[in-house]
Amino acid sequence: MLKIVPDPPHHPHSLEDTLVQATEYALCAQTVAHQALLLQPRSPVSVLIMAAMHEVETLRGLLESALIQVQMPAQPRPVH
Repeated sequence: MLKIVPDPPHHPHSLEDTLVQATEYALCAQTVAHQALLLQPRSPVSVLIMAAMHEVETLRGLLESALIQVQMPAQPRPVH
């Protein structure tokens, strides 16, 4: 028997899966930076490590916000 309807495109990751994975990688990066800071708290590069931690923390917040937006059901928007 012939197949009339084609299979849907195969996507290995949905946007939601990709955002979750990116959030996990950002958490790992933040943890590595935190451990580096604990090993060398008085190092000249400690200021750069703290700046990197701040940037990764901000990135995690943005990723979590995007994940929440993806998970929200579509709501009709008012037309003006």
